[in-house]
Amino acid sequence: MRTFEYTIKDKLGIHARPAGMLAKTAKGLDSEITVAKGERAVGASKLIALMGLGVKCGDTITISISGGDEETSEKAMKDFLGANL
Repeated sequence: MRTFEYTIKDKLGIHARPAGMLAKTAKGLDSEITVAKGERAVGASKLIALMGLGVKCGDTITISISGGDEETSEKAMKDFLGANL
């Protein structure tokens, strides 16, 4: 299992459009991706659950990656977050 933290820079946080893009990216990977804010954690491929976390600008989320090609999946998630959130 690989884990890393990311601080959201998008002024609107994780809203509908980037949440949809994040879910699509996670679905395309062969690893199980989880996004956590505080004590709550949801599957990254679940759009409504992602939006339900209420992640705002400046919040730090924790991404957990398990199974499949974890190294490639971690790079893909870091690239996505850096470019979009």
